[in-house]
Amino acid sequence: MCGITGFWNPSRTNERELRFALDPMLDVLDHRGPDERGSRFFQERGLAMGHTRLSIIGLACGHQPIETDDGDYAVTVNGELYDYKRIRTALACEKYECNGKSDSAITLPLYLKHDLAMVDHLRGEFAVVLYDDRKERLILIRDRFGVKPLYFAVNDNGIVWGSEVKSILQHPDVEPRLCPKAAVHQMMQVMVPGSTAFEGVDALLPGHMLVVQKNGDSLEVQTKRWWDFEFPESHEENADPEPFIQGVQDRLIDAVAARLEADVPVGCYLSGGIDSCSILGLANTLQQSPVKAFTIAFDSDEYDESNIAKRMAERTGAEQELLRLTEKELYGPAFERATWHAERTFYNTLAVAKWHMSRRVRACNYKAVITGEGSDELFGGYPFFKRDWLGRDDEGGIFAGAILAEEDLQHSAWQDLCGFTPSWIQPWMLVLKRFEPILSSSLTDLLQEYDPVGEVAGAIDPAQVRGRHRLDVSQYTWSKTMLEGQILTWGGDRMDMANSMEARPAFLDHHVAEYATTIPPDIRIRDGVEKWVLREAMVNVLPRELYERKKFAFMAPPAHTDPVKRAAVQEMIDHWLTSSRVESVGFFQHDKLMQFIDDAWKESDGTIARRNDIVMNHVLQLHMLHGQYVEGLPLPAVD
Repeated sequence: MCGITGFWNPSRTNERELRFALDPMLDVLDHRGPDERGSRFFQERGLAMGHTRLSIIGLACGHQPIETDDGDYAVTVNGELYDYKRIRTALACEKYECNGKSDSAITLPLYLKHDLAMVDHLRGEFAVVLYDDRKERLILIRDRFGVKPLYFAVNDNGIVWGSEVKSILQHPDVEPRLCPKAAVHQMMQVMVPGSTAFEGVDALLPGHMLVVQKNGDSLEVQTKRWWDFEFPESHEENADPEPFIQGVQDRLIDAVAARLEADVPVGCYLSGGIDSCSILGLANTLQQSPVKAFTIAFDSDEYDESNIAKRMAERTGAEQELLRLTEKELYGPAFERATWHAERTFYNTLAVAKWHMSRRVRACNYKAVITGEGSDELFGGYPFFKRDWLGRDDEGGIFAGAILAEEDLQHSAWQDLCGFTPSWIQPWMLVLKRFEPILSSSLTDLLQEYDPVGEVAGAIDPAQVRGRHRLDVSQYTWSKTMLEGQILTWGGDRMDMANSMEARPAFLDHHVAEYATTIPPDIRIRDGVEKWVLREAMVNVLPRELYERKKFAFMAPPAHTDPVKRAAVQEMIDHWLTSSRVESVGFFQHDKLMQFIDDAWKESDGTIARRNDIVMNHVLQLHMLHGQYVEGLPLPAVD
């Protein structure tokens, strides 16, 4: 697990200039790889590759960039590649030698054997940047679900890339500017796939590669999709569930076993949900020694799941590390730091809680944990999936901790794409509506011409949703948007790697995922029970109360629920939302914004109060991002 960055500018061939540009890009990625730093320059090409390493596999032999002996090929890898021992041995049998025994060392021989088709042989969570000097070709590759981030900026001078946007913004050819359209998307929480908060900087889409080919004096850039989360056009009716239960069990055991592979101890994140508890149960049986489990506890009974997590830890004999968080930890300096790491806004302080948790994990001398992300996406765990297929529930606007729209909303672009407007995007349409009265005139004018909701729909491949089952459509569209843009970003990699800690989501193993798409909808959700097939597969691993427990969205308590939290938020408002700063950033009208905040603190309706909290979080963070990245303000220290 590492940080990768670099650039290719054919006109910049001075070695000193290359090093001068690369060093600051590596400096801001030090948190991703504090154990070692490496670089490789193809001086005559104007190409620089950089790497910061978090050593987990091959502790003494994992130096990067990795090169072939002739120096014609070089690669940097962020992430973990599983089955590497088997692949390395098979390659050796065909005289393709790996340079070292780290997992990353298999990438160059795989490329030499398979060219671009090498991606089909990679299993894990990864971002890869490979340079082929013989073909004068650069290849950027991102894993199937986008667990590992990879960003790039293309301009007249060439291409710049990095594991995080902040490294790209350090390059002299890239000017840090917040994008107004992206600001609107952050307000509604849903980013357009492939976009970022910053002008001119894009995210490489999951399951895609970017091929940069030198042609004369210019670089030609082409994007190729190499994998997709693809559902079949039809499912078997009245299928026997038992083979599917066994199929899930077999593949999940294999996925967890693969993710226990490391030269350092591997722990588990443990909440009160069936996903993380299933992971812990399997890991505990697979591993010879007791597993370390890390749990977040909140100062709110409504949102705290630590008691259930404790019972699971006791059942497995795991050593549990419990981190209790209050408003002191969720707001103030930690909130600002989490925003800097996220590089976008987030609607709930769960991101801050995750930042604190990764900090605790490293303090316990752990560098890697297995997590439960992805289970809901594969097995229909979220309430909006159930609503899209089975109809509306009768529990109002808030269902088990997840925000749902009070009434069905429709949008023409989504109706055309899916035949319905997915329930997962509807509450964010309502949140955007709450922003509209406080927007600046420039953003108000923008929304006269720009349809952010329709823009998200336009990024979805119609061929992957048309003719599919409604549950498949709902799961697919969520996975192509919110999974990568939210759960795996500010809810995952960015907060974990902020403290040099690797998270391994076992459910997002592609063997598990590809099998999950074949499971009929009425086995994924059965008799109204979400993730039924997973529950049955794990029935002997989970405590009975957890097996029977309804889905609850894991999040931190919103600010409006507690006067101390409100005071902490108000303190940030007083600092970041001054009249001069709001005017300088240019996204809101200060007087209307202040009136909104004043009214928000008086709101008694719980659903509206939650949305108001979301608005305030996004507004604060847009101004923090401007301060941190555009103005270059220093980050505060955290106790």
